[in-house]
Amino acid sequence: MRRIIIWFDASEFLTRKGKIVKKAKVKYTLGRDVDLDKEIVLDTNGRRITEARARQIVREVHELAVGRPSLSAPGVHSPEIKARVPMKLKKSLQREAKRRGQTSSELVRQAIEEFLRTA
Repeated sequence: MRRIIIWFDASEFLTRKGKIVKKAKVKYTLGRDVDLDKEIVLDTNGRRITEARARQIVREVHELAVGRPSLSAPGVHSPEIKARVPMKLKKSLQREAKRRGQTSSELVRQAIEEFLRTA
């Protein structure tokens, strides 16, 4: 039975505005697919990587590397609303958001919620 050691550190995936700015360092040997439930594959801490654990690692990396957290529910896509506005309104929104220590998106969400609450 072959023994394969894989070094992988998911914490090295850093994102900035949805883009990967630093890729994880991965040391591996190219070759045939490995059945992780039959072959012994260890991580750097000596823990066995099974098929189930590999799927969990992929989910964790995917969460780190893909977009922003959902506002709807974990794992659920948050829809976007887009609107064209005059430049003056956009600048005012950005100034007010900065003054409050918020993002423009947070301020827009609050404004829509308040408008709908009082409608």
